[in-house]
Amino acid sequence: MVSASACAGQVGAVLPLLLVLFDLLGEGVECGINAEVEKQLEMGKKLLAAGQLADALSHFHAAIEGDSDNYIAYYRRATVYLAMGKSKAAVRDLSKVVELKQDFTSARLQRGHLLLKQGKFDEAEEDFKNVLKSISSDNEEKEARSQLMKSDELQRLRSHALLLYHQEDYTTAISLLDGILEVCVWDAELRELRAECYIKEGEPGKAISDLKAATKLKNDNTEAFYKISTIYYQLGDHELSLSEVRECLKLDQDHKLCFSHYKQVKKLNKQIESAEELIREGRYTDAISKYESAMKTEPKVPIYTTRAKERICHCFSKSEQSAEAIKVCTEVLLLEPANVNALKDRAEAYLLEDQYEEAIQDYETAQANSENDQQIREGLERAQRMLKQSQKRDYYKILGIKRNARKQEIIKAYRKLASQWHPDNFQNEEEKKKAEKKFIDIAAAKEVLTDPEMRRKFDAGEDPLDAESQQGGGHPFHRSWNTWQGFNPFSSGGPFKFKFHFN
Repeated sequence: MVSASACAGQVGAVLPLLLVLFDLLGEGVECGINAEVEKQLEMGKKLLAAGQLADALSHFHAAIEGDSDNYIAYYRRATVYLAMGKSKAAVRDLSKVVELKQDFTSARLQRGHLLLKQGKFDEAEEDFKNVLKSISSDNEEKEARSQLMKSDELQRLRSHALLLYHQEDYTTAISLLDGILEVCVWDAELRELRAECYIKEGEPGKAISDLKAATKLKNDNTEAFYKISTIYYQLGDHELSLSEVRECLKLDQDHKLCFSHYKQVKKLNKQIESAEELIREGRYTDAISKYESAMKTEPKVPIYTTRAKERICHCFSKSEQSAEAIKVCTEVLLLEPANVNALKDRAEAYLLEDQYEEAIQDYETAQANSENDQQIREGLERAQRMLKQSQKRDYYKILGIKRNARKQEIIKAYRKLASQWHPDNFQNEEEKKKAEKKFIDIAAAKEVLTDPEMRRKFDAGEDPLDAESQQGGGHPFHRSWNTWQGFNPFSSGGPFKFKFHFN
């Protein structure tokens, strides 16, 4: 069902002249209209004027069923078809009008216009010449002469464009075809020619719209569907490629090129879909394996290797395999320096490696290419806090562990260092003071990193033991050595187990 709001613009642009013409023709014309047919025509005319094209069409259908020799009914139905963009159906009805009433010059003139838009120059010229031979109004005669001159010029330009194409001057050919297609909007051959010029010029993406139009303008156009599918595939859009090649096979299931291409695209599409599902499930190792398979499936189209590496980079970053993430993300960024996804993932990997300045640089580059990305803003702010934090006290460095260390690793590192730097191990007073300070830092690190909430704050760039970083104030972590004398470094927390005694 075509709505009035969707079609009113088309009606206003296409139909004013025709509405006036058939209103005038309806006055005093002997058409042998019976009462029921006249009623259908009147209802159709009102609905057409209101932009209700589908409803108007149904009334004109009924009028023609009631009187198959009523040329006004065909003429008005052609008007609706034209407003709906169905030029072929409009031409058929106008041809019926001319057959029924050969001196109906308005129908010939209108059919000539449509044939010219379809690039059928010879047929269009025949209509325009017949208008000039008939008894027509001054305006119709003037219009017919104008259209004849336009047709001659368009044919000359088309011949020149074909010559330029064969001479491999595709840029100039495109320029000429642009002008021709402003008039011959429904010429499938000219659209396919311009599409081929774009492909030859290395701009296949621009060819898609012309080829899509050609699939609608020419019946069973499997060649156009195949070309669209291969272009989408080369551009890295495997899903649209699969959709278009299926359209080809609907028209001809035995089409060799389409079937061969379909198998390749379907296999690759399935691997990529499976990999993305694994990522959504957090199964990053399996997703990496699946993307590696996809690269083997299509090694000849670089975009798929790049996209696969981009997602592998993401998987490594999310699974906190920072060194691997940095390596793969860097490979992607060498090819696409402005790849926002790779920049974000590498920035996160840099943070895991305590390379804060590099992370900030990546986030700033990403922000320059995607200003409104909330995730980038938050990541940049976090990286800046962590850089500032690292210039004060870094609990991960104190324990000599990575940021993605598990609780068992934290406790193990703590026990080793606490045993090593326990002040009881030192006799020299100066060394003992140094050990006391070191031991306090080790204990503080263990306290923060084994507490999930405190660790979350620290990872976000906030030191939970530093009053300066606490919004609501608080007390800095200034515990003296005496505070820790009763602490057992070999427990995993809780009450003191025994005390150390000093002379």
